[in-house]
Amino acid sequence: MVKETVRVYARVKPLGRRQQAGIYSVDDDEKPLSSLEITVPRDLADGFINNKRESYRFKFQKIFDQEAKQDVVFDSIARPVAECVLAGYNGTIFAYGQTGSGKTFTITGGAERYSDRGIIPRTLSYIFDQLQKDSSKVYTTHVSYLEIYNECGYDLLDPRHEASRLEDLPKVTIMEDSDQNIHLKNLSLQQATNEEEALNLLFLGDTNRMIAETPMNQASTRSHCIFTIHISSKEPGSATIRRSKLHLVDLAGSERVAKTGVGGHLLTEAKYINLSLHYLEQVIIALAEKNRSHIPYRNSMMTSVLRDSLGGNCMTTMIATLSIDKRNIDESISTCRFAQRVALIKNEAVLNEEIDPRLMIVQLQKEIQELKDELALVTGKQRTSELSQEELLQLDELIETFLKDNDPDSPLDVGADMRKIKYCFIHMKELMNHSKISDKKLQSQHISEEKDTNKEAGEEELKKLKELLWQRDNEINILVNMLKKEKKKAQDALFQLKAASAGSIERDCSETVNLEESQSPSSCFILKEAKDFNSSLHRLPFLSRETGGRMSLGCQEAFEVFKQEHADSITIEDNKQLLKQRFAEAKYLGEKLNEVRNKINHLKGEITQRHIQRAALAVSSPSEELNMLDPVEEKLRKQIEEEKKSYKTMFNRLRGLKVEIEHLQLLMEKVKMKLRKDFEVWWSEEAINLQEKPEMVISPNTTTVYPQFIKSSQHLSTNSFSETTRISPDEDPAGKNNSTSSSNPTLKTRTPPSSSTSVPLTGDSQADADILAFIKARQNILQKKGLGNK
Repeated sequence: MVKETVRVYARVKPLGRRQQAGIYSVDDDEKPLSSLEITVPRDLADGFINNKRESYRFKFQKIFDQEAKQDVVFDSIARPVAECVLAGYNGTIFAYGQTGSGKTFTITGGAERYSDRGIIPRTLSYIFDQLQKDSSKVYTTHVSYLEIYNECGYDLLDPRHEASRLEDLPKVTIMEDSDQNIHLKNLSLQQATNEEEALNLLFLGDTNRMIAETPMNQASTRSHCIFTIHISSKEPGSATIRRSKLHLVDLAGSERVAKTGVGGHLLTEAKYINLSLHYLEQVIIALAEKNRSHIPYRNSMMTSVLRDSLGGNCMTTMIATLSIDKRNIDESISTCRFAQRVALIKNEAVLNEEIDPRLMIVQLQKEIQELKDELALVTGKQRTSELSQEELLQLDELIETFLKDNDPDSPLDVGADMRKIKYCFIHMKELMNHSKISDKKLQSQHISEEKDTNKEAGEEELKKLKELLWQRDNEINILVNMLKKEKKKAQDALFQLKAASAGSIERDCSETVNLEESQSPSSCFILKEAKDFNSSLHRLPFLSRETGGRMSLGCQEAFEVFKQEHADSITIEDNKQLLKQRFAEAKYLGEKLNEVRNKINHLKGEITQRHIQRAALAVSSPSEELNMLDPVEEKLRKQIEEEKKSYKTMFNRLRGLKVEIEHLQLLMEKVKMKLRKDFEVWWSEEAINLQEKPEMVISPNTTTVYPQFIKSSQHLSTNSFSETTRISPDEDPAGKNNSTSSSNPTLKTRTPPSSSTSVPLTGDSQADADILAFIKARQNILQKKGLGNK
């Protein structure tokens, strides 16, 4: 049992460009604790008589300032807890602070750079690395991801999360047994055999989280999330199992509604968040009081789930995230006060060991049976009850193995029960009688089978001879027919020689006529095929546009412009360059590893040759010098050791590069999904605005484009603009007639009152609508940049 208080750390979030820093100082000289001092200057507007406190001082285990990196935070906070979890103790790490103070960045990490990984992915990497190194035990790892949104629990790893509404998903409910242990219904446990599977589950859960934009944070998490890692270990042949779990909690941020001014759905979420954090503070206050008999764990779902983490069987660590901004000084002081109260809680962590119930049941049953047999043997009292069906089956298996065993000294151990001994003798007697009867049957069957085989062999030989005779008759008939045909051919040849001269002239004339007659339809057919091919070539662009990809041409071009203007494009390019560098480095390390391996094999071959030479010298001319150590061999061995060290270093680096490349690929996939979703939202908004524009009128047969659209469309290529206009087959192909309305009655132009130019378009084409939407979207982008009228 380990008794210790909750370890409390603080982390200061870096300030933004437009934020003004408050006055604070960090003192790391005090051992073993660090102190944080926050100064609140007096406001002259409150008057000269002002008794407000100016300086606040708080103590933490360690304080991470604005320049602290993610790996330093993990090594100081999460690594000790992960080591305890691997040893069989429960652990919890939770982040607390106001909204926008960096809780999610600390726990989960950022999506832009590989170095921004948070505590959860780094802990998963560390745990699976340690499990791979320890081969003395058999480990099993499971993962669960719980979300508490508006005091309702949901499973973030549920595959139905994306296809269903939040109200239709099954809710996670709390159930309590007689020992007051908490069980969560409808929360799935997903097995993860390696780091890649665990990171994929984490990525799936983060995608399903509830996120909204608030005045304090553009991507604020509106729910409490608990990512739990369950580990069970067992030594081979042992009956003891160790079970431990690690809770990694990302709490939703508290906020003052009066300051943020949110309303509607965000206001409801803020109420539930503040209420659950209030119940958490009540539990903390009750645990800090010595004579308190009742702890209100059941007030909220979050405190019920974290019952063991708060004053129970767990090693708990808290991270207080602070935003040292002048506007948020009061919230930061409140967070520090909460952390000081949490530091007073004492937990009693116990090693979670239990005996495997299946092995225990087998051992107890065996011991009971041995005691019964010994008692019957000592007292001489024989049991009269019949053997059960299971006991009879066990005896049959023992007799079968005894008879199959070729060892003459192998025993047949059935215990001291006379019933079993008698059954064994009777069963063996039956087997002997059955074997004798079966031998006689086999002999009679063998004799009858030999007779049958001899008879069948004679019949088959007679059948073969008949088939051979029939085959020879057929061959003779065929040869006779061939002779008759050859004789007839010779007679026909003599007749044809006589009429050769006259027939050749007639055939030449007929062939010439037939050739002239057959030439005209073939040429017509070739011309027809060429015409069809020509027409198919003209129809090809329209067919490809109608049955092409998922996006039309205008939508694709809009997506390319949107992607260039999006903020995440720089992140994608940086990740691509970094991924390319890592691939090149991995390739270079692989080549170096092959070179080092070949060099080691070459050195080993030289040592072997050296041994052979010294053995030959010792046989031919023995001397004392040959018994001494060979300096050349020692030098070669040192080179081998150095090459092995460099090989091990490069191999570890290559394995780290593999993990980094896989994480970079996950980050790029996540950023691309976000870019795609943002474009779909933006495209739908622009399409709605275009339909609601009062100046533009689209009829089934007429589409009008106003001058402001024409000005913004100059950024388009000539190919995309030419697809918006159609030329009727009746028009002049040389472009001499400029009037389209006179040549084609279905194409009309409508001039607005404030404009004198228009572009005729067909309204029934999807490509035309896409071009209109893209022109409008392009104009809005240029107006936002201040280029709309240029």
